[in-house]
Amino acid sequence: MRKTLFAASALALAIAAPLAHAHKAGDIIVRAGAVTVDPREESSGIKLGAADLGGKATLDSNTQLGLNFAYMVSDKVGIELLAATPFTHTVGVAGSPAGLDALNGELAEISHLPPTLSAVVYPMNSNSAFQPYLGVGINYTVFFDEEVTSSAKTKGFQNLSLDSSWGLAYQVGADFMLSDNLMINAQVRYIDIDTTGKTTLAGVGRLNVDVDVDPMVYMVGLGYKF
Repeated sequence: MRKTLFAASALALAIAAPLAHAHKAGDIIVRAGAVTVDPREESSGIKLGAADLGGKATLDSNTQLGLNFAYMVSDKVGIELLAATPFTHTVGVAGSPAGLDALNGELAEISHLPPTLSAVVYPMNSNSAFQPYLGVGINYTVFFDEEVTSSAKTKGFQNLSLDSSWGLAYQVGADFMLSDNLMINAQVRYIDIDTTGKTTLAGVGRLNVDVDVDPMVYMVGLGYKF
C-alpha cells in the first residue's frame, strides 16, 4: 500500500512540476510576434538656418512583424538580435506660431528599420519555467522611403530626409516555457534614436529639425528553442 501511495505521489509531482527547462549554452532561440514602436519624441523648433521658427516634429506609432534571434553563450548569458519588417510612420508638424500655423499637419510618410544587438542575462534558476531577462545593446536605425504627403506639397514642402542613428538600447523581457522548446515571450525596450530631419519649403528655403525619437518598443509573441 505504501509503495502504491509513493508511486502515486511521485507521479503527481512529476505531472505538477514544470516540463520545461531554462536555456542552456549553445541554444538557438527564434521568436516571432507583433512589435510596436511607440515614439516618445522630443523635437527642437523648426529651424531656418540659425533662426528658430517654432513648431515641432511629431511621429505616430506603428506595429509590424518582429523577429528575434538569440544564441546562448552560457547558461545565463545570450546574444540577441532584434529585427522586423519595416516600420512606417506619419511625420507631422505641430505647434507652429501664428503666421506659420498653416504649416501644421501631416508632412510625410517615412519607413525605418531599427536592428538592435544586445547582450541578455537570465538570473533565474534553471528549473523555472518562467525566465525573465535583462539586456543592453546597440541600435542602428536607418530611415528610407521618405515621401512628402500631397497636402504638404500644396503648402510648398518639397522632399524630406532623415539622418540614420546609432544609440544604446535597454530591455526587459521574459520567456514562459510551454515545453522544452516552445515558449511565450514578452519584451519591452527603450531605444535611443536621434535624427535630424531636412525639408525644403518653397519661398522660404531649407528647414531643419532635430528629433529625439526615443521610442518604447513592445513585443509579444512565440519562441522556439533549437
